[in-house]
Amino acid sequence: MLCLVELVITSKDMNQSNHSDEYTYEAEVIESSVIDERVFKKVLIRAGRVIAQPALEAFEMVIDASTPPQARLTMLAALTYLIMPLDLVPDLIPVAGFSDDLVALTAVISLWQRHLTPAIRNRARLRLDKWLPL
Repeated sequence: MLCLVELVITSKDMNQSNHSDEYTYEAEVIESSVIDERVFKKVLIRAGRVIAQPALEAFEMVIDASTPPQARLTMLAALTYLIMPLDLVPDLIPVAGFSDDLVALTAVISLWQRHLTPAIRNRARLRLDKWLPL
């Protein structure tokens, strides 16, 4: 089973005395839920290695303890978008179906690129080779 972390973002007013418009965002882990590995794997097999690689990198970032909560939240959103059967371009459409998912995943990963360590890339590649051998 693969474990995804559910995150909640709350905002706090930094300076209540002068009612500043500046806010900081804190993210905390409130609950862990389990996603069926078979469902995730089935989607990635159907999508192919081009989609599976960034999806697995995003997943490995979500479960890596060193990834900041804000990065985990955005990665989780991109993975949720990938798994949803109905989205901007439905995944059932041949060739084009996963194009929007690829854009979402690569855009989010590029935002948090500095947290994509060689260890995370390696774990993602190993899982990719296991699930979708060449």
